[in-house]
This record gives sequence, C-alpha cells and structure tokens, in this order.
Amino acid sequence: MARLLVLFAMVLVPVLVNGQKTPFTVRGRVYCDTCRCGFETSASTYIHGAKVRIECKDRDTLQLKYSKEGETDSTGTYNIQVEDDHLDQICYAKLVSSPMASCKIPGPGRDHSQVILTRSNGAVSNLHYANALGFLRNQVLSGCAQFLKQYQLQDDVI
Repeated sequence: MARLLVLFAMVLVPVLVNGQKTPFTVRGRVYCDTCRCGFETSASTYIHGAKVRIECKDRDTLQLKYSKEGETDSTGTYNIQVEDDHLDQICYAKLVSSPMASCKIPGPGRDHSQVILTRSNGAVSNLHYANALGFLRNQVLSGCAQFLKQYQLQDDVI
C-alpha cells in the first residue's frame, strides 16, 4: 500500500505542478570584463540597461521555437519570465547589447549560458539561474596588470 501511495505521488505531483502553468523566471547578471580576463573579478563592473534574450531551439532541427528579451537593472541583474515548459528544447540566455560605449564586445564563451526550462526533471522551483554573461571593455583599465598579479602569485604558491 505504501509503495502504491509513493508511486501515485511521484506521478501526481509533477502533473499538478505542470498543470499550474506558472512561468519560469530566468535570473542572471551581466558584467563588464574591465581587465579582459574572460571571467568575473573584483575589478568587474555590472551593467545597468544591458539587453539579454532567452532563446529556445528545437533539439533536433535547431529551429527557433521561443524568444523573449529582458533588460538588466541597476545591479546588472535580469529577471525574464518564460512561458510554457520547454522540455525538448535547448534554451540559452544570450547577450544582445550593452549601453556602455566602452564595453560592448561580447566576451568569448561568456556571451551565452544554457538554462534548463522544464519541470520534467524533478526541479520544483520556478526560478532558474543562468551563469553570468560578460562584455569585454574596449581598452583594459589602467592598473589591471598589477591587479592580475594577485592571481599569478596564487598559482606560483602551489
């Protein structure tokens, strides 16, 4: 009887959760890589007004199935509401544009982040996080060479 109840709960709970049609929220941040390191550092700044797009493509044909844009707030954070379950799709948060004239170059490898947007994987939260996305500054800030020595010193100790 207990096994039957557990099996019933495992089938019924996902159906009830999926039946709510509550949208997902994709949250992430956009930064300016001021030292052109390829990753966030304490010298990085966060970009207000950067545009980010959520795109979902068919897993087999790679045809675009869903797209929605959002914008970052004063902390460089975006929250984009995504409708529906995208079970058989590959979804990404992608950089679109930066309002900073000195920081508009999408960082290689930091211009997109994959996000899973389905409730069929056991996740119950509607909030899904994307890795930080980064633009490169046109010119490296003065003082970055000295700043980056901190990272080299730590490597030398090992």
